[in-house]
Amino acid sequence: MKVVLVTGASRGIGRGISLTLAAEGFRVAVHYNGNREAALETAAGCHQALERAAPSVDLSDDIFQADISDPADRARLVAEVDERYGRLDGLVNNAGMAPRRRDDIIDADEDVFDEIMKVNLYGPYFLTQLVARRWLELHDGETRRVVFVTSVSAEMPSIQRGEYCVSKAGLSMAVQLFAARLAGENILVYEIRPGITATDMTAGVQEKYETLIADGLVPQRRWGTPSDIGGVTKAIMGGDLDFCAGTVIHADGGLHIPRL
Repeated sequence: MKVVLVTGASRGIGRGISLTLAAEGFRVAVHYNGNREAALETAAGCHQALERAAPSVDLSDDIFQADISDPADRARLVAEVDERYGRLDGLVNNAGMAPRRRDDIIDADEDVFDEIMKVNLYGPYFLTQLVARRWLELHDGETRRVVFVTSVSAEMPSIQRGEYCVSKAGLSMAVQLFAARLAGENILVYEIRPGITATDMTAGVQEKYETLIADGLVPQRRWGTPSDIGGVTKAIMGGDLDFCAGTVIHADGGLHIPRL
């Protein structure tokens, strides 16, 4: 059974990706940082999707705690996943955070900027480096896949959360860098760029976006869902896009389309 590590899998988009992959027969290593109970809920859903749920199943076997902004935790995470399963076939870099405060870029503080960069950019960048090094050491010819979940904010500026936009823009370039370096080694790297998606992160601005979506901001006139992102990830991990290394996939209902 193929194994995929999904970071930030305890809720939101990460949970949607995990459940979709499990339903396709993947074993999901559920990463979380602070919310163990939510991670256990994701693991339970994955076991049910795999039709392996039983009273004797220890859900803690499939959850992995780590702060991906911390180098030691990243190394421990990779080592623990390797020890648990003896293999890793895919990595989904989904973990991320929004700024704790929404400040105009003229007033934003460096401490907020630093926190966002460490979690949203440094974390997935150097986690991918660690995983890729292990894969390159195997020399087994197997195809492996990496997904970076970014955001429409990689290109669309929001002046009250500039640090978030910069982190996602940097992550988008990381995709291109790793894709160019690793494609010849059968390690295929992709970017999924969600738009306005119904998660905890957007709950505080739900009313604002409901109005904008109704007014046509999103051509498909609905919110995105975690399962939408899961469906794209499933296609990638299933090998349907194996000649598309470095591709940016817009999962935003058409939000990215330039219009007058």
